[in-house]
Amino acid sequence: MKWIRRVFILFIILFVLGFLGSLLARLPVGERVAVLKIEGVLVNSEPIVRKVESLKEDKSVRALVVRAESPGGSVGASQEIYRALERFKESKKPVVVSMGNVCASGCFYLAMAGDYIYANPGTITGSIGVIIQHTNLKELLEKLGIKTTSIKTGKFKDTLSPTKELTEEEKRYLQELIDKTYEQFLNAILKHRKEVDPNKLREIADGRVFTGEDAQRLKLVDGLGGLQDAIEKAKELSKAEKPRVFYVEEPKGFLRRLLENRLGAGFGVDAPLMLYYLMQ
Repeated sequence: MKWIRRVFILFIILFVLGFLGSLLARLPVGERVAVLKIEGVLVNSEPIVRKVESLKEDKSVRALVVRAESPGGSVGASQEIYRALERFKESKKPVVVSMGNVCASGCFYLAMAGDYIYANPGTITGSIGVIIQHTNLKELLEKLGIKTTSIKTGKFKDTLSPTKELTEEEKRYLQELIDKTYEQFLNAILKHRKEVDPNKLREIADGRVFTGEDAQRLKLVDGLGGLQDAIEKAKELSKAEKPRVFYVEEPKGFLRRLLENRLGAGFGVDAPLMLYYLMQ
């Protein structure tokens, strides 16, 4: 019985030490490297942007590691997170990106803001492009005896309505919109990836995906490695002597994740004209 009691006491001591270590790592003292996870379909950027801004203002944070695990998302959300990371860098703090299993399209977009980007050899990334989809339910609704009428202020107001076919003029209008947003994507890459040839980029930026190895060969990422490699690089770039590493806490529970659109709920339903940097 004595050995059982000793094992139990040892377990309690280790648990308390682990808890205290985790608590101390989160205290804004000394020099720290923050690890922030960005995952799921990117629709609501506000929680992520708020965290990045808070880390920027925290004087104890000397560098940021972004663990990126996402197939992409809306154009606006991707661009907001990209800009938040740029603002973080403007405070003279480095950003290192660690791509997980998938970091494509809008996730790839925001990753380009990193000072150094890691991908695993088998990471699925790239998917550079823009997509907007239209579902035509007109014939189905007519078979059900359902008819709709639109009272609108302009000819493009009901573009992408599922109750009508797209006209040729609407298709041209949407293509122009897509092309402009596509140019924004390319410019976001070239802004931070100076070694990438613009002509070569246009050649490969057709929606295809790459492995991490391919992305490194194309100079779209800097190195092959995982999260720990990214943390070590962030420590090096921070120029701090012995920075502590802490993980930015994520919201717990289904309801909070649902409220923050972490599950991509309602994706594309409430905003039919939304453009997406999304791997399909």
